[in-house]
Parts: sequence; C-alpha cells; structure tokens
Amino acid sequence: MTAVERGFVHRLWTRLPRPLDPLRSIKVKFGVVVVVTACVAVLIVLWGYPLGFRARETMPVGLLISVVVIQLVAHGMTAPLREMTTAARAMARGDYSRRVRATSRDEVGELAQAFNRMAADLAEVDRQRREFVANVSHELRTPISALRAVLENVADGVTPATPDVLESALDQTERLGRLVTQLLDLSRVEAGAATLDVADIDVAAFTADVLAEATAGHPDAVFESDVAPGLHAVADRDRLHQIVANLLDNAARHGPDGRPVTVTARPANLPGGLVIEVTDEGPGIPPEERARVFERFTRGSASGPRAGTPGGGTGLGLAIASWATDLHGGDITVLDTPSGCRIRVVIPPNIGESA
Repeated sequence: MTAVERGFVHRLWTRLPRPLDPLRSIKVKFGVVVVVTACVAVLIVLWGYPLGFRARETMPVGLLISVVVIQLVAHGMTAPLREMTTAARAMARGDYSRRVRATSRDEVGELAQAFNRMAADLAEVDRQRREFVANVSHELRTPISALRAVLENVADGVTPATPDVLESALDQTERLGRLVTQLLDLSRVEAGAATLDVADIDVAAFTADVLAEATAGHPDAVFESDVAPGLHAVADRDRLHQIVANLLDNAARHGPDGRPVTVTARPANLPGGLVIEVTDEGPGIPPEERARVFERFTRGSASGPRAGTPGGGTGLGLAIASWATDLHGGDITVLDTPSGCRIRVVIPPNIGESA
C-alpha cells in the first residue's frame, strides 16, 4: 500500500461516525462496551444451538464478532488520544497546525478541546515570537546601518567630521540606546522581574519634571500641563514616569509643529488614585487600530511630521506604557475625540495594598 493509499485509509477511518460520542462519561462508555460484548457473544451462542453447533464452537466465533463490533461501537473513545500523540510529535518539530477531532462529550473530549486551545495558543505565541524577532532585527539594523554609513564616510574622508555630522551619529546612537533600553524594560515586565516601589507622589512636581525632559528631547514641540492643585497619588514614580514620558514622546512625534501637547491630571474617585490624560492635535488613532496600538512594534497608519523620519519611534513606547499601567492594576485607553488623539491612564487607589 502506497503512502497516498495509507493516508486515504487513515482519513476515512478518522471520519467514521463515533456512536458513543453523545455519552458524557467514559465510565458509561466502558459499560456500554462490556454489555455489547456480552450480548453479541450470547446471541451467537444462542443462534448456534438450533443449527446444531455447541457453545465451544460458537463461543470463539462470537468473541471474534464481538471484537469487530467493539471496534465499530467504541471507535473514537481512544482516537483523540492517538491524534493528540501525533499532534504533540508534530509540535515538537515546530508544526502547530495540527488539531484533534473533539466531538466526544466525555472527559477525553474535554481533554481534546483543551489540547486544541493549547495548540492554538502555542501557534499564536510562535507567530508573535517570529514577528518579534523580525521586528527587533529590523529596528536594530536601521540605526546601525545609518551610524555605520556616517562613520565610514568620516573615516574615508568623504564627509568631514563637522559638528552636524557628529550630531547625526550621536542621534543614531541615542536611538539605538533607547531601543535597547525599551527592549530590556519589556523583557523585565514579561519575566515578572519588574516590581512596584509605591510612594506618595506630588503630581504637579512630577509632571513638571517629565515635561522638562520631554522638552529637552523635543525642542520643537510645545508642552502644557493642567494639574489639579495639591494633587497627590500613590504610585511607583519610575513606572509612572515611563507611562507619561512615552505618551508625551508619542504625542510630540505625531502632533503638528507649534501646537500644544497637553498633560491633564485629576484625582480618581477614591483617595490615592490618579487619572492622567495626554492630548495632542495630530491625526489621531483610527478606531479600528485602537485595539492593537498598545502592541509591540505597532505604529498605526496615522503619521505625524516626524513619524517617518529616523528616530521617529520604535513602536515600543505605547506597549511599555500599557504594561507599566498593568503593573499598577490600572487601565489605559484611547478616547474618542473630534480631532487629535487623547489617551487616558487610570491608576487605582489601592496599589499599596496589592503591591
């Protein structure tokens, strides 16, 4: 029998009806199999008496026929287990496309359904891993290539080592450093190594510090703040800094030159909580992209005046802001606005107890 014929027979066998699938318990199935075996054997013996056959002659025939009937009746009881074994071996080779026929309603059927969900999750994780490696490789290659080109031109004497050329090389180095830092932050968060060091924060002073850093990084942007007087919050200062700094960086890159990027801070419903909103007047984030905008390396279709330039973002800033918010047990959301983009971060008031 050729491989094609064996494959056809296998597919035909796996698609045979499974009469015991509606039963919800594998114990009941075993009981049905035992009863069917006994009934078939007894019927064969009784059938042989009128024909002059003795029990010792008809019993082996009855048992043989019982085995055949059992194969038909009990088909599917162990088939999912065999399919799971085959699929697990395929997964070990990197093939996550195999699925198990899960029509049974008993414990084996539940196991088959759980196996299919696990296989789908593993396939998604493998897809994300491949995309992550490809995106990281691309993001690292871009500043390294630009930096190499600048240094080669300087070394070959094609371009003089003027302050502008050196500043261009420094910009690429800083971009590379930011990317590595962001990747390290993400790896710590995903590994569970990132912990919270909560403390009471003067939100006005904190916002002023973050805006000063953002102004230094984006000298052409205009930053404004609107903080409730005397506002204090309980949070991890470093993680909160990551949230606001990344939101400001994203807003500055996508907002038009000369138009303000505004940070608004208000108390939450309960003492110690905090609501921060960052608003810009850029093109905004389309509703269909808001579910993915906080994923790694997702930039979206909207672009600002600096979105397509070198150093125009790595697609990691909003992902870091989202994960830092999750560490606080909070929520980050893109709000509906007539124009521009408005992102709200809610930090709950019970961080100190959960941390």
